[in-house]
Amino acid sequence: MTIVLSREKVAARIAETALLRGSFTLRSGRTSSYYLDKYLFSTQPDILIALGQLFAERIPAGVTRLAGAELGGIPLVTATAMASGLPCVFIRNQKKEYGTAKQLEGTLGPDDAVVIIEDIATTGGQVLEAAGVITAAGARVDRIIATVDREEGARVNIEDAGYVFEALFTVSDLGV
Repeated sequence: MTIVLSREKVAARIAETALLRGSFTLRSGRTSSYYLDKYLFSTQPDILIALGQLFAERIPAGVTRLAGAELGGIPLVTATAMASGLPCVFIRNQKKEYGTAKQLEGTLGPDDAVVIIEDIATTGGQVLEAAGVITAAGARVDRIIATVDREEGARVNIEDAGYVFEALFTVSDLGV
């Protein structure tokens, strides 16, 4: 499957679709003059298909599973699984209290090497929590790949925690 949109066009589509200006409080508690609404870009089929393909191109040999955290990472990891042919797991923010009472949905084993697909990386807090769930299950996190790095500490925090970090785009690529 070929990329429908060029990398530059994907960046432009994300910016035109999801870049909001104003005053926003981020998950980290910081205030920002802009907000990237991941739901506005991850619900657009052309952007989602292209992102899945861009992520798939970055999956190194030896990776056996993909992972995405609730809620924003789920459509991205699903698109990447479809583009790469690799199975994926979904990580809940917390264990469910009913049924199987799992925090991790899908199959994950101790021999799995996992790439976590992330939406927006600001400080890296949520994706580091997801990495902890994966390692607690006995698997190894090969790397973390974000759609957009806000360039506000995520790279340093993720790398300081011992993980490889990549991003498809930075906020500079989106014209911020």
